[in-house]
Amino acid sequence: MSKIKKVVLAYSGGLDTSVILKWLQDTYQCEVVTFTADLGQGEELEPARAKALQFGIKPEQIYIDDLREEFVRDFVFPMFRANTIYEGEYLLGTSIARPLIAKRLIEIVNETGADAICHGATGKGNDQVRFELGAYALKPGIKVIAPWREWDLLSREKLLNYAETHGIPIDMKHRQGGSPYSMDANLLHISYEGRHLEDPNAEAEEDMWRWTVSPENAPDAAEYLTLDYAHGDIVAINGEALRAHEVLAKLNELGGKHGIGRLDLVENRYVGMKARGCYETPGGTIMLKAHRAIESITLDREAAHLKDELMPRYASMIYNGYWWSPERVALQALIDNTQQHVNGTVRLKLYKGNVMVVGRDSKTDSLFDPTVATFEDDAGAYDQIDANGFIKLNALRLRIAAKRNAS
Repeated sequence: MSKIKKVVLAYSGGLDTSVILKWLQDTYQCEVVTFTADLGQGEELEPARAKALQFGIKPEQIYIDDLREEFVRDFVFPMFRANTIYEGEYLLGTSIARPLIAKRLIEIVNETGADAICHGATGKGNDQVRFELGAYALKPGIKVIAPWREWDLLSREKLLNYAETHGIPIDMKHRQGGSPYSMDANLLHISYEGRHLEDPNAEAEEDMWRWTVSPENAPDAAEYLTLDYAHGDIVAINGEALRAHEVLAKLNELGGKHGIGRLDLVENRYVGMKARGCYETPGGTIMLKAHRAIESITLDREAAHLKDELMPRYASMIYNGYWWSPERVALQALIDNTQQHVNGTVRLKLYKGNVMVVGRDSKTDSLFDPTVATFEDDAGAYDQIDANGFIKLNALRLRIAAKRNAS
């Protein structure tokens, strides 16, 4: 084994990472620092501390960090300024969390003098790429331990047997068939994969969903809300100023109540396989709709179209783990520059799985001119005769080509 003295482990306290913690101690015989990120997953995080202590981790080597505000402010909001979706549907809830986790892993490496990081991502998934590209971008010489690419514990049964052999506490649910899905949650979304969902033709079971009611069971009365924007980010809901993570938490609550944000998707993974997953992203779904609405009246036409052209490339950068790349940073600068005048208010109606824009206004930055756009008498604000030359000039190449083709 390589000479690793201290490793920082991305640690949830669940079955996989608890096995990894013991495996690191036995295999590498190194000191382990555990890092657990609070990204708003809604779970009690203190059990992770108790389990780490049980395996001899020093209290000062246990990091449980509240990263909710940084996550939304510095990662989710910048992504939504670009109206980012992957393959036309996916709002990148898992992908956008990984660069922050990688960043904090490297910060802890620097704080503790560790010489390696370790993650629990499998060799089949995208997260191994995202964690490691982020780590190498931030600390080129860092060593990475990826147990799923080293050990032979490649089945759930082998993991359970290892845990029992080494005295690792196992939730009874694992021995009784286990949680039916592999789940990842943060403030932006919760994802479900595996088991029943491995058949792409099987409908997701209703009792799987945790954040949203079914649209059929959503309230029969619509709910209206108002979002205030400053430089492309939501700063208040219904007139109440909120911090970034509070904005997303509130929109999750409202969206979930009205059955908004469910997605069943087969995506193309970085490693080449297709994988089926289901996602709940109620707040993100509302944010995407509202942001496009405020941009529709404040953003120049060609700037908006350029953003739309670049967005799929930007989405792929995030999905494939290139958040810390120079091209993503450069593209972010362009996107953020377009947001300087994206200020104003959007009014929405939420009803049975739908988000409907019912109004948008910007007192200072609107490019919508009613005197030009009106169907009534515009008092000379727009001379319709000007369209003659515009149309003829744009038709010139078409007319020349048509004459050639007719000859």
